[in-house]
Amino acid sequence: MVATLRGLGVSPGVAAGPAYAVAAPPPLPAPARVSDVAAETARAVSALDAVAAELTRRAGAARQPAAADVLLAQSMMAGDPVLREAVAEGVGAGMDAPHAIDTALAAHRAAFEAAGGYLAERATDLNDLRDRAVAFCLGRPMPGIPDPGHPFVLLARDLSPADTTGLDPRLVLALVTEEGGPTSHTAILARAAGIPAVVGCRDILAVEDGVLVCVDGATGRVEAGIDDARVVAVRAEQEREAARLAAFAGPGRTADGFHVPLLANIGTAAELAAAPDAEGVGLLRSELLYLDRADPPGLDEQVAAYTAVLAEAAGRKVVVRTLDAGADKPLPFLGLPDEPNPALGMRGLRLARRGTDLLHQQLSAIAEAARGTDAEVWVMAPMVATVAEATTFVRACRAVGLPTAGVMVEVPSAALMAGELLTVVDFLSVGTNDLSQYTFAADRQCGQLADLLDPWQPALLRLVAACARAGRDADKPVGVCGEAAADPDLAVVLAGLGVTTLSMSARAMPAVRAALASHDLADCQRLAGRAVAATDPAAARAVVAG
Repeated sequence: MVATLRGLGVSPGVAAGPAYAVAAPPPLPAPARVSDVAAETARAVSALDAVAAELTRRAGAARQPAAADVLLAQSMMAGDPVLREAVAEGVGAGMDAPHAIDTALAAHRAAFEAAGGYLAERATDLNDLRDRAVAFCLGRPMPGIPDPGHPFVLLARDLSPADTTGLDPRLVLALVTEEGGPTSHTAILARAAGIPAVVGCRDILAVEDGVLVCVDGATGRVEAGIDDARVVAVRAEQEREAARLAAFAGPGRTADGFHVPLLANIGTAAELAAAPDAEGVGLLRSELLYLDRADPPGLDEQVAAYTAVLAEAAGRKVVVRTLDAGADKPLPFLGLPDEPNPALGMRGLRLARRGTDLLHQQLSAIAEAARGTDAEVWVMAPMVATVAEATTFVRACRAVGLPTAGVMVEVPSAALMAGELLTVVDFLSVGTNDLSQYTFAADRQCGQLADLLDPWQPALLRLVAACARAGRDADKPVGVCGEAAADPDLAVVLAGLGVTTLSMSARAMPAVRAALASHDLADCQRLAGRAVAATDPAAARAVVAG
């Protein structure tokens, strides 16, 4: 009998095959008496050193730039002096090395979970550090991915960055985790590797090893207990789809030639190099320069990073998002107080209210890098809620010589005031991930609310439509850089609504390019009108699918 489970689809694609779960972490043995505190402390520190070295090695061998960044950040956690001090204190209190490591990381994990948002999702990284360091202390192999000897669907409570970055897409057909959210490392790295993935899928670990499953990384649907014929059919469809997409190349265009540029969402120059078909960059996540460090990057470091991206862009447009951190992505050097609801607190452009020079220094670095390149540099601010905030940001950009300044539409107030915002900014970029969160009052990390976060929700589409209308009235561009742009069918709707550019991961571009080429502009507009008029996501999807 086939059982249907549901989670949150975070990396599109359909795959089918036998399921195998990640092995459980090593259990702690009974506490041992410590007779030599110095030796036991050295044993614990050696374990953390070994883990840090292994993670650094994996970072160097990682195929994806995003994977290398994640692993290096995790390696820095293992080398954190505060963590090591806590471990030493535990040993001094009489704990053996494995228990001291477990206790210290449990305290760190609790602090991360209490902070919420970005740090809460990094709790998985700490779990992995604990498992690896304890395994080293006990002389056991470090935890890893099962190897059944043939392609399989990987199941896990959650996946560590070290495990996710080592996945071979030729062997791992899909990922399904019981925990995690759309911005977890599992989701980010699965999308980068092009592996279909579903997170927040309750009861997935009840599926026994070897059971055949079908995973839909777009809808979050997982079917367990399918038969061999279904697996063969799914794989045949994958081969047909790959052959079909290979026939589409070049810029994004509708069937009648209307240009809809397809841009890349990236964090580094290497990621852009891996996206040769991108017509530019619609979202450069500059916060990667700031995360997981005790001090902000200096001006020269920032200039070098931006210069590398702009040089790789080779005359194409690059939209740089200024620092999107704070609150749900805490930075130690900001000294921000605890907040009862981080998602509604000090983040994005709001950090400028603290009177620091972070924004000015970042804009100066972008302007300096822009002067040495032929790339077309645009800059946008995240978490803008009012026209006054947008005006202040544009003035700051102009002051350092950046001529094209825009804002992200991530909160409903910005969508409702899109026309007024476009009287002061040069463009809008809709971040559908956060706009969904704030429109439906549904935390992006809560798998149980996945239905509310569906990008096909008509209420969300109506806000995007309002922004597009404002763009047409002002004769200014309005793009979408959230995950909605990576859905081929939804891309057709967005183009019909009047969205001028679509930005996504490089692996999503072939399917989006093919979808646009299969509809003329009038058809896109007709489908968009019907999707916006729908009453629920299923009805909106049916408009295009039917």
